[in-house]
Amino acid sequence: MKRDFLSIKDFSSSEIQELFELAKELKVKRYNPEKLKGISCALIFEKPSLRTRVTFEIGIYELGGKAIYLSSQDIGLGKREAIKDVASNLSRWVGLIIARTFSHNTIVELAKYASCPVINALSDLEHPCQALTDLFTIYEKRGGLKNVNLSYIGDGNNVCRSLMLGANIMGMNMKVATPKGYEPKTKCKMQNAKCKIVNNPKEAVKDADIIYTDVWASMGQEAEREKRERIFKDFQINSQLLKFAKPDVLIMHCLPAHRGKEITDEIIDGKRSIVLDQAENRLHIQKAIMIKLFV
Repeated sequence: MKRDFLSIKDFSSSEIQELFELAKELKVKRYNPEKLKGISCALIFEKPSLRTRVTFEIGIYELGGKAIYLSSQDIGLGKREAIKDVASNLSRWVGLIIARTFSHNTIVELAKYASCPVINALSDLEHPCQALTDLFTIYEKRGGLKNVNLSYIGDGNNVCRSLMLGANIMGMNMKVATPKGYEPKTKCKMQNAKCKIVNNPKEAVKDADIIYTDVWASMGQEAEREKRERIFKDFQINSQLLKFAKPDVLIMHCLPAHRGKEITDEIIDGKRSIVLDQAENRLHIQKAIMIKLFV
């Protein structure tokens, strides 16, 4: 029976731990051409990307598969052709669909009508591949996740929501600091850890082991950029804010970064930053996810 990965909730804590162990192995032995041998993988991208596209294409190649990139101009999901028809046709040709879409409903519909596994490579609701990458990176740096304090500063967007869900699954503590009205819209009930949403970044970073930020205006929100920059200006990750954090706090950003906006050059390029480790780990954790769906 086929298995999809649409939300970080699709994996249990034990399965996520298994993914971490597999990703560690894949970092050491990059080439495993038997894992996806003979499998063609469709990459449907309504939104362009550097890290997502490159890491999935390289990952598929290193696992022995074939990547086929399909932009919005190639398909026109729901416009040129019904999502149902796209999913049904691709299922006759490929063994895996990886989709990066504006609407989460598009991902859900693709999975509903596809007979092969579907991976959510980003939607407006969640970014589960990124969140798993982030948790894996924290796991590497801190030696575990249980009771680690993660502070997210910025917009309560798809990355924030997936991190909240992942923190709950893995027993982490999480604080989210956003301006009023920009809190994450999620029904996540923290059962295995503590979560607090505040509107003061200084309060959020106080006991943080990890400070995480993302762009203030995501792709598709360009018209709001100037407004958001005014509203979020006190939520920048800079040297002044880090005075309220632990001396050994680590800094994360899922990229791309708007330098001088949500984070300063001094911090993103500084010794506390593990941003490039995050970026590299997209490759390894996504390879682990793809293998897992075919086990």
